Amino acid sequence: MGLDGDASRYLTVRRLLLSTVVSLCTLLFIDTVLASNAAVGLSGASRDALNIPRWLYIATGGAAIGASALLASVVTDRVLIDTVHDWQTFVPTRATVRTAATTAARVVGLIGLAIVLYRGLTGPQIPTVNVALILVFAGVRAGLTMFVYLFGNVWPALNPWRTIASFLTDFLPTPTVRYPDRFSRWPAVLGLLLLVWVETVTPVNKQPALLAEVILVYTVITIAGAVLFSPSTWFTNVDPISVAFRFYGQVSPFRWADSGLTFRPPGFELPESDFVSEIADIAFIIALVWELTFSGFVTTTIGVRFIKSVVAIGIPPLVLYALLFVVGYLAFLGTYFAAARAARRIGETYLLPCTLAIRFAASLLAIAAGYHLAHYFGFFVSLSPLLVTAIETPFSPPANPLVLSLPGWFGMLPIAFILIGHMLAVWVAHADAYATFPSRIQAIRSQYPFILVMISYTVISLWLISLPTASPAFVS
Repeated sequence: MGLDGDASRYLTVRRLLLSTVVSLCTLLFIDTVLASNAAVGLSGASRDALNIPRWLYIATGGAAIGASALLASVVTDRVLIDTVHDWQTFVPTRATVRTAATTAARVVGLIGLAIVLYRGLTGPQIPTVNVALILVFAGVRAGLTMFVYLFGNVWPALNPWRTIASFLTDFLPTPTVRYPDRFSRWPAVLGLLLLVWVETVTPVNKQPALLAEVILVYTVITIAGAVLFSPSTWFTNVDPISVAFRFYGQVSPFRWADSGLTFRPPGFELPESDFVSEIADIAFIIALVWELTFSGFVTTTIGVRFIKSVVAIGIPPLVLYALLFVVGYLAFLGTYFAAARAARRIGETYLLPCTLAIRFAASLLAIAAGYHLAHYFGFFVSLSPLLVTAIETPFSPPANPLVLSLPGWFGMLPIAFILIGHMLAVWVAHADAYATFPSRIQAIRSQYPFILVMISYTVISLWLISLPTASPAFVS
């Protein structure tokens, strides 16, 4: 095909992409009220409606489209891209400091697990004063996850189950079993989806004793599996919490190594990293995006009304939740692989769709991190006094638990977080394309299907945070 034909197809694809995005952005007109969408325990304690003008959502959607088009079509200098991504700085640390910090982290992790189990079973069964719920949901689910993608993955040192399993395998005769290679990281994918399902349809976020029982079962399974297959294998392939922190940590600007601390702009290591190497990794990343979308939907007034209306025609609530959960996840997964097939066709490459899907999947972690930050930052800030009190006096619950009321301007932050995550994801995909294709026109064209998927995720996220929240129907 000649140069004129290439240019014509290039412009046609670009117009199609932008027109589709404009249509998607009409979703931003649906509502104007923003509230905390934390679909976890204690969410009722931090639910304050925040009024956000509609123009701000429209401007945010327009900014996402403009940033996508700019990065995908204008920044085409390979030298500039390589220079930006190669920049980093290294801060060495002493071995004694690293050893002391690692030991302290392990002790903190063990103490934290013991307190959660003990106080969950024996403490007051009130969400806002029980240290187990506060530590798990405000401390780990929100705070620690944010720390991991903002400041680096410290979970390998904090992980109490890894500490226990490593001790057992080091000092006791525990023969290991070879982990089947064909399982890959699929157990972690199923484990993550199962944890989200339990969190959504059971009252673990409101009943400390039930939470402690679930964690106790998780502890037994995790330690037994880590001892049986070796801690390294188990926490790399099977344990969903460890895999989630490892993947989120790839977005962080900091890398904690044996010799010191490396800093580079957040997410800039993603294009050259090879931690996404198979379909299971893609499925896990999509699960990170989907679980926040699902929990965000079922805790909105629109979601609650939809579920109640469908249940009214005779479908059992748990069956409906299961259908929404599974079908929605498969739709997210299928959409991404459809983008990979379209990228192969539009980019006119001999690379298989599976190869392209693996290559571009890491960029979605930036969207997942941005959505998590938008989803949980207000929740974490509002419950921070409870978390501080729980850490200071875990065995003396406060008589008058304090919860911060968020100011109106706070509602702009989730919009900014989602937009930043989107722009970072587009940039990472842009760098991935130029690292994959020798032709500039191939690099530009191949991005369009993936950018369309990213913008779709972003628009859905913006729409969800624009809706007022409510307790999930039938499972509250």
